[in-house]
Amino acid sequence: MEHALATAEGKVLVKLVKIAQKRGLKGENGRWKEFLDFYDKQLGSSSLSDPSKRRRDDLIAFLTTLKKKEDLQLLARVLKLDLVKKFKQESPVETAEQRLVRMTLTHDEFPLDYLFPSNTEGWVVTGPGKMKPTKIEMVAIDCEMVLCEDGSEAVVRVAAVDRDLKVILDEFVKPNQPVVDYRTFITGLTADDLEKATLSVVDIQKKLQMFISEDTILVGQSLNHDLKVLKMDHARVIDTSLVFKYDYAGARKPPRLRRPSLNYLCKCILGYEVQKEGTPHNCVDDAEAAMKLVVAILKDGVETSVPISKELLEAEKSRLFLHRIPCNVPCEELNGVISSDLPHEFKPSRREECQYYSAVVVFNSPEEAKQAFENIVGDLGMDSTGLSQKQVFLKPSSCSGPSLYFFVRKMVEDDLVGEVSAEEKNVSCKKRKRGHHSGKTRSKPLGRKKQRRFVKRR
Repeated sequence: MEHALATAEGKVLVKLVKIAQKRGLKGENGRWKEFLDFYDKQLGSSSLSDPSKRRRDDLIAFLTTLKKKEDLQLLARVLKLDLVKKFKQESPVETAEQRLVRMTLTHDEFPLDYLFPSNTEGWVVTGPGKMKPTKIEMVAIDCEMVLCEDGSEAVVRVAAVDRDLKVILDEFVKPNQPVVDYRTFITGLTADDLEKATLSVVDIQKKLQMFISEDTILVGQSLNHDLKVLKMDHARVIDTSLVFKYDYAGARKPPRLRRPSLNYLCKCILGYEVQKEGTPHNCVDDAEAAMKLVVAILKDGVETSVPISKELLEAEKSRLFLHRIPCNVPCEELNGVISSDLPHEFKPSRREECQYYSAVVVFNSPEEAKQAFENIVGDLGMDSTGLSQKQVFLKPSSCSGPSLYFFVRKMVEDDLVGEVSAEEKNVSCKKRKRGHHSGKTRSKPLGRKKQRRFVKRR
């Protein structure tokens, strides 16, 4: 946030402070006027409360005292709108690539996903290249991560491909912390694969900066996760998980549904599975797939809305979402809450300085998920989007200990699947171009995994 404020225009900083005044936002030294009383006393200067008459440094000093999550999200949204406006001014004639960047930047979840601590040690912000590019460059990036002893995630493999799908980087990275889980079933990597790895994150940053400048457009599926582990902040991004959205084709739209996965998008748009069931990921394949999806929009004009099948909604009904689980609650304590005889695989990826973590429980069928939810002992209610959830209280480890709790929520309501038309199942978006709805082909149904297990949300 500090970097974003430092590079923002003065009028934007004034606007942010005025918004903070209007909403009564309170920082470490109080609201705006309270902050000025403290700040000016420190500097020995007179107090002018009009933000437009204050120095740039004064405005930034106040804004950096705001620490609440919701306050930071508000600042990020305003800064995002300024970034989009600036982006349009620099490119008055919007290209197809820039349209996808704009779609990413204006997505409701962008401010939260891409709010990086880029001012902290080890982070880099991409700068201008040595030469102005003659064409719009795009580079797709994907990383494989492992779980470290301190609860953080470390990048262990990085891949990057250009617009023509040429692999320009594929390197293993040596973790800077002891690894407790290589996530082999996801990454396909073992300790033996990383024995000869010598590159650090700093080395990878330098390699990436050789062919990435501030004018480059970075592409990826949930790209924020990759940029976070690489400790790189970049302005021009196309996140395929934000660009593509589900088309409900007349069905009642649920309050919240997870974003289309890379595999689902590839099956719909490209006609193949990038991640076959039972096989681990390959970051080169994933980077190529993300680039192919973007090129499909640019060259073939495919729609950015994808049909949602009955199978996917059935799969959503077969899942329960556990959230706001305190990080000091061991995974084993959750087993009895869901079911004492529930076979599961629980892979929490706890992060540094986190307070909570979340997980998804996957069942064989919607009926099992419904029964499990009904069996859970807890206070029934609804979340902010109207989905049914239960607040589950855990027994404290000691009589004097605080009461701990978390929430178990349905992914979609039970009646949603039946409202989806049968015709929707036959729609393939592989050849769906804007304004053209002929030539529909039948999409292959998405299968559900047979075993019940806990799956950690990325």
